[in-house]
Amino acid sequence: QVQLVESGGGSVQAGGSLRLSCAASGYTSSSYCMGWFHQAPGKERERVAIMFIGDGSTDYAASVKGRFTISQDNAGNTMYLQMNSLKPEDAAMYYCAAAWSLRGYCYPGARNYDYWGHGTQVTVSS
Repeated sequence: QVQLVESGGGSVQAGGSLRLSCAASGYTSSSYCMGWFHQAPGKERERVAIMFIGDGSTDYAASVKGRFTISQDNAGNTMYLQMNSLKPEDAAMYYCAAAWSLRGYCYPGARNYDYWGHGTQVTVSS
């Protein structure tokens, strides 16, 4: 059973930075997609950034390209989301997610992910 635990959320002013961490356990191969999603009140959960663990390929939402970076540690146990130049519209609950991927393609929709953390709140003040 895959388990995901997020940390690193908090409150920052616009233009500031945060780094989110996702401690992952329970998966035994590299054929997984892992990603960060966010959800603001009254809105759908949306992809922020995703990575195919097998080759490290990444994909970002257009709104965060050039500002956010998804990465993992060498052991593959922790995934990060470095968030720079934060904007008020980035404020949301951020979730770490994972899904098995036989073909190495990571679908962007939240419904394609089977495992979720409990989330960590990010607040950005203007």
